[in-house]
Amino acid sequence: MRLQGKVALITGAGRGIGRAIALLFAREGAKVAINYSRSESEALSLAEEIRRLGGVAITVKADVSKADEVKNMVQRVVQEYGRIDILVNNAGIVISKPFLETTEEIWDRTIDVNLKGPYLCSKEVAPLMLSQGRGKIINIASVSGLAQRSALGNVPYAASKAGVIGLTRSLAVNLGPYVNVNAICPGVIETDMTASLPAEYTRMRVEETPLKRTGKPEEVAMAALFLASEDSDFITGEVITVAGGRGMR
Repeated sequence: MRLQGKVALITGAGRGIGRAIALLFAREGAKVAINYSRSESEALSLAEEIRRLGGVAITVKADVSKADEVKNMVQRVVQEYGRIDILVNNAGIVISKPFLETTEEIWDRTIDVNLKGPYLCSKEVAPLMLSQGRGKIINIASVSGLAQRSALGNVPYAASKAGVIGLTRSLAVNLGPYVNVNAICPGVIETDMTASLPAEYTRMRVEETPLKRTGKPEEVAMAALFLASEDSDFITGEVITVAGGRGMR
């Protein structure tokens, strides 16, 4: 029960990595707010599963790229739980197109969700954490945001995730000493998002991974638990890569 008494808001928590984080945090004692944009049935199912396990969960619909919806989401969570101790900026999208086939709309939507979303959510939650004198913000970036050639094929996605890493470090400076801000860079993880990628792409990425396999959402969730718990109280502005060795530089 490493998160006993804590309140965690997790964006994009209806599926994949966000779902695994929400489940683990609930098992560790946190009251969980499950944000979703389109995956309502998945979010409701997850909340019900958490309650069956004896945990506490609510669902909150919001598009994290829209400031008014983010504000309403945070207000709803505070109204329900009274505080927010942990924010996990997990919501993200990837639109697979070769660079010369990308459009301005694809660029804008990717940046809006993947980078503007964590900015808006952090900006809304940070004053609460500062007033509490404590808080943890965890941003889900990607190995695509690191300086690694094979991960940089999707230009808008790579740019957005590199931005998340920069945002993480800047927030760590601006919100210290009371709020810890760190990032996780997953590699190829078994989610609906990666399932939509071409099979050959996944095969090649696994081949260049020292551990020779894809990762599981639960393995990313364990890193998030460490960063959300007191075990990481002297860590901020850092990036943890969960990629089977693929993110080595």
